[in-house]
Amino acid sequence: MIRLLARALLASAAWFLASHAAHPQSASPWPAGDEIGMANTLGSETWKRCAPHLAKSKAKAYELSHLRSNTMPQSPFGTPLRDKYKPTVGIPGTRHAFNGEETESGEPGAQGTQMDALGHFAVLPQAWDGKGEFPSSGAKYYGGFSQSDVKPTPDSPLKKLGIDKVPPIVTTAVLLDAKTHLGKGKPMEPGTLVTAKDIEAMLKAQGLGRRGLQAGDVLYIYTGWGDHWKDPDTEKFYYTKGPGLAYDGAKLIEQKKIVLIALDNPFTDPVPEGMLQGKAAPPASVPDGLPFAIHHHNLAVAGIHNIQNANLAELAKDKVWLSCTMILPLRSQGGAGSPVRPVAIGAPAGR
Repeated sequence: MIRLLARALLASAAWFLASHAAHPQSASPWPAGDEIGMANTLGSETWKRCAPHLAKSKAKAYELSHLRSNTMPQSPFGTPLRDKYKPTVGIPGTRHAFNGEETESGEPGAQGTQMDALGHFAVLPQAWDGKGEFPSSGAKYYGGFSQSDVKPTPDSPLKKLGIDKVPPIVTTAVLLDAKTHLGKGKPMEPGTLVTAKDIEAMLKAQGLGRRGLQAGDVLYIYTGWGDHWKDPDTEKFYYTKGPGLAYDGAKLIEQKKIVLIALDNPFTDPVPEGMLQGKAAPPASVPDGLPFAIHHHNLAVAGIHNIQNANLAELAKDKVWLSCTMILPLRSQGGAGSPVRPVAIGAPAGR
């Protein structure tokens, strides 16, 4: 996503004013030095909220990730994954036979269903004009950490805010069906927004108005864009654009202390047709110089994790609006992201 942001900035310089100061980070509600953001809300209370969903006699386990393969849709802004499958081999003098594979290239944490570390995004004091060396030394991260705190050298892992700092996420999850309520049964159009008002309206329409969003919840939003996920990816359509969360929606989930948000789209942010090619501006609601304002706000300001490319169709089909979710990213030291296999356990509607 960092390279995506840089390319969009360069290709669309007219969108952004280099003199425009980036919005400062708000004060964190957690102690100084915090590295887990809204994950501070997790614990015995969220586990207790989870338990009734696990105990329902008709509960099912739902896979919320896509199958990973060499032919799945892959982000053009990360190195494509290429796994090599090795022949069956053995050990002389034994009866063992075993199989394996190796990754020949790729960024596992940037492809497929994946989760962002808080250290994946930072913010500069002003927009970069694309000339000269990238001014990474001025970057500020969640909690006020500096570049020297987080990534002191170009080849170092993240010393702060890496994916290895994320605790196990075990909590209640709310699923909102934006495909039905905003797309009228069809996938939402590229660049269209799920606003704060839409979130409140969907909660009410799905019978969750009284409960609402609670601190420590995970929020899943089904836009229908995931219906375009095809493997093998012969159309090369999925990663070109998509609907996403509005800037005021990001502020709402910060206010509600949501620990993680996942959409069935490639960017979390809304990406209109042509935006990645510099032919269209980002949605008008985002601040100048921050075309990927949702990534910026969630990761660098609010401490809310993102999952991209969630597989939410089956959960939405069964109308499992409330569930227990379990999300465990790999503990890759200093990683900016991770492949992830989120699951949700809940009872289909009417059962």
